[in-house]
Amino acid sequence: MKDKQQNILIIGAGLCGSLLALRLGQRGYNVTVYEMRPDMRKTDISAGRSINLAFSDRGNKGMKLVGLEKKVKELCIPMNGRMLHDRDGNTFLSNYSGRDHEYINSISRGGLNALLLDEAEKHENVNIHFNKKCESVNFEKTTAYFKDTETQSEFIEDADCIIATDGAGSALRRSYFLGRKFLFSFSQQWLSHGYKELTILPKANGDYKTYKNALHIWPRGDFMVIALPNLDGSFTVTLFLSYDEGEYNFNNLSTPERVTEFFQKEFPDALELMPNLVDDFFENPTAPLGTVKCSPWHYKGNTLLMGDSAHAIVPFYGQGMNASFEDVVVFDEILEKHEGNWETVFREYEKARKKDTDAIADLAIDNFHEMKDHVANPIFQDKRKIEMALEKTFPERYSSKYSLVTFNEHIGYRQAMIRGRAQDKAILNMLADGIISPEKITEETLNKILKETEAILEDDRIAGLH
Repeated sequence: MKDKQQNILIIGAGLCGSLLALRLGQRGYNVTVYEMRPDMRKTDISAGRSINLAFSDRGNKGMKLVGLEKKVKELCIPMNGRMLHDRDGNTFLSNYSGRDHEYINSISRGGLNALLLDEAEKHENVNIHFNKKCESVNFEKTTAYFKDTETQSEFIEDADCIIATDGAGSALRRSYFLGRKFLFSFSQQWLSHGYKELTILPKANGDYKTYKNALHIWPRGDFMVIALPNLDGSFTVTLFLSYDEGEYNFNNLSTPERVTEFFQKEFPDALELMPNLVDDFFENPTAPLGTVKCSPWHYKGNTLLMGDSAHAIVPFYGQGMNASFEDVVVFDEILEKHEGNWETVFREYEKARKKDTDAIADLAIDNFHEMKDHVANPIFQDKRKIEMALEKTFPERYSSKYSLVTFNEHIGYRQAMIRGRAQDKAILNMLADGIISPEKITEETLNKILKETEAILEDDRIAGLH
């Protein structure tokens, strides 16, 4: 008989940690969560770093698992596609899918996190403590060393196992790296671009100042602005820009005049919606964008990294939160099979998951280049038109790379990436050769693309590329 009274310590009460605490609470474990920040339900702590979340089917699997699908839906604003803005203020809506029922949702990080914390705390076997910063983890003894950020007092907690969901700056991952007790591989790669959060405020009557049901993008080749809608009529706007390259960069946007001049030249229609631009720009921090990969994620049956602490990614596929929620779903499936043996659970979980989190990390960097540059490219627009037409006409037989990643939650990220990249190559090659065109989409077009995709997949397989 497995011991259900096992004590699990979770470090970090962000999105992944709060969902994991809720699920393990539902399974009957004693769960203690320590979070470094104050309770977000009582204090406003976003500090211009909320990057609104794009919630999609993979993340929703996590909500189904814990019975919160309905409640989360109330926090969502559907976005059917990307609204592209050119320098002259012209707009073009590019749908995410040719199937009407497929769309992504804008959701507030704070609102979703608060809901998960509330639901987790309904279980008397779940206790969440705030203002407790994890300084290090002794993964051999399964103990964690904390500091209370209010009283400065220090204490040690022990548990049957420790799961760290403490994000890209994880204390457990740092302890693995510094401990040198086993072979630990770690890489952190920064983009040369950072991001800054801005806001489009609602109209005086609370309405949206621009089209509500889209993810707005101002692609400019080397940089871009995006905007996602909020329930209160505002949009969370993010500027992605190089730190030190190009005529305008974060290092030289140092005066209100220069910031205004930059927006006037590059994003005039956005500037009209943002009289608060200069205030936001100088109040909010500029933050870096990085990818973290590491292995192994676990030490024996004692400790495990999950979510961003194991695989932080850049935000350009809108999959960071969805991937972390999917982590919990995969973990739960493996726990169901091997409950009672943490070492087996941790090992099998990593084996099942790592290839997929590596894939979404790579896809997110691809999408960064796609969003800031390729979306404005005519051949790319033709490719999207063909994909949309195929999905609309043959909904059962074709899914674009974006759809495979975002809406096909039954296949892993790696499989979606391999197939999606081959399809992209097939369509771009055939467009360049004049074999297909967006004007005429028939079953013959579909069959040609599928045949060429299979040929590319086979070539790649023979070449050992996957």
